[in-house]
Amino acid sequence: MSISNMDETDEKIIRILQADSRKAFVDIANEIGLSESAVRRRVKNLTDSGIVKRFTIELGASDKTSAITLISVSSTADTSAVSQRLMKLAGVEVVYEITGQYDIAAIIAAPAIVEINKCIDDIRKIEGVSDTNTVIILKTMR
Repeated sequence: MSISNMDETDEKIIRILQADSRKAFVDIANEIGLSESAVRRRVKNLTDSGIVKRFTIELGASDKTSAITLISVSSTADTSAVSQRLMKLAGVEVVYEITGQYDIAAIIAAPAIVEINKCIDDIRKIEGVSDTNTVIILKTMR
């Protein structure tokens, strides 16, 4: 199955799971008018085909501090190698390779600003990192 082979029912299932990945198949089935086994089969097909890569949780932001660090990579360094090293650091949640003035944007989260600072120090020590610019996230709206 590929994204182009998905039908409207698959799209509905994905939207429901994006809102609540713990929702029971029987509840999804009732919501969209299918049997529980049909929903289970469709979700299995979506995961087997790689359209759905993983089910995850998102922690509430109230118990952590988050930051966005923009990173410049020296012209002689491999940006992908730097990105892979970033993903191994404690506190780095997501790494984006981007266009523009900076080469990488990293989302960092930690219980307190002290850990954010430690993570930024660790980022600056990675071979190939030439500059960073960090902003602390004050408020998140979804």
